[in-house]
Amino acid sequence: MSEITKKSDQQKVAEAEVESFRKELGPFVVAAETTRMAMVFTDATKPDNPIIFANDSFLALTGYDREEVLGKSFNFLMPHGDDAEVLTRIKAEFGGSSSSGTEVLYRRKDGSEFWTALFVSPVRDDGGDIVQYFASFVDLTKHKEDEAQLKMLIDELNHRVKNTLSAVQSIVWQTLRTPSDPKAIREAIESRLFALSRSHDLLTREKWESAGLLDIVHDALEPFGVSGGRADRIAVTGENIRFPPQSALALGIAFNELATNAVKYGALSNAAGSILIEWTKKTTPAGQQLLLNWKEKDGPPVTPPAHKGFGSRVIERGLAHEPGGTIYLDYRPDGLVCTMDIPLPGGTRDG
Repeated sequence: MSEITKKSDQQKVAEAEVESFRKELGPFVVAAETTRMAMVFTDATKPDNPIIFANDSFLALTGYDREEVLGKSFNFLMPHGDDAEVLTRIKAEFGGSSSSGTEVLYRRKDGSEFWTALFVSPVRDDGGDIVQYFASFVDLTKHKEDEAQLKMLIDELNHRVKNTLSAVQSIVWQTLRTPSDPKAIREAIESRLFALSRSHDLLTREKWESAGLLDIVHDALEPFGVSGGRADRIAVTGENIRFPPQSALALGIAFNELATNAVKYGALSNAAGSILIEWTKKTTPAGQQLLLNWKEKDGPPVTPPAHKGFGSRVIERGLAHEPGGTIYLDYRPDGLVCTMDIPLPGGTRDG
């Protein structure tokens, strides 16, 4: 007998069993056919519980045609049929020792996988013997995707909170290292935390994916530009190159430090000074770099500080660590110049 003939005979037997099954259970089969829950019945008198009935919802869920399902082993949808742990749980479900169903990963006809909650109940004859099993499937795929997404969000939130607390700790510790009176310390800490908060707000608007450099600069300088009519004394030119969150936070804090210094001692401390912030991209053997210049002019005469304060340490060390650039502060007599040579992240785009 050929393989094709054998399959044809098996299909006829399965179809005959289904027809007999329909006649025996009548209205219940009609109800099972029309319900939106995926359902099958299996023959409990044969090995592997072959399927003798499958409703339309089960076929829609799995992508199979009815003739492809009837007669198949109940476990034919398992992507790994030899998974002993899963087979044990399914066996327990058929044996009635599971009280709340079991979660199983199955595979559709097209190869895609989906999660279901499997519930199995016995069907007994008049003598109390189990002749069939009634199995229902609740599609958990969306639930599992949402669960994975929620875990990812929690992990990301945990990562951000740790980074933020680390930044706050650094701000407070570095500020306290510089001798000063309590009022000056409080104002310095408040200013830096406010800058960190503004950077967080910017990234939140951007769904924490990235932030454009123009937006980072404008957000950091906005408090300094509005106060005292300084907006027309700050010129910013350059493409809105996007940076990942950690780099954006570091840049935002650095620009806040530069602006704070300019208001206290530099170009924004008098009525005539101005600041030019400009940047360009350049290609090097190591990849694309951002060359940024902060140039102050017409402010009070500049003298190099006797020691580095927290602001200069934040700029030099912070940006050297993240995003990993080279920072140089040049205290020229006619105005401070800060040069940043920063590697651009892979896949950088303008936005």
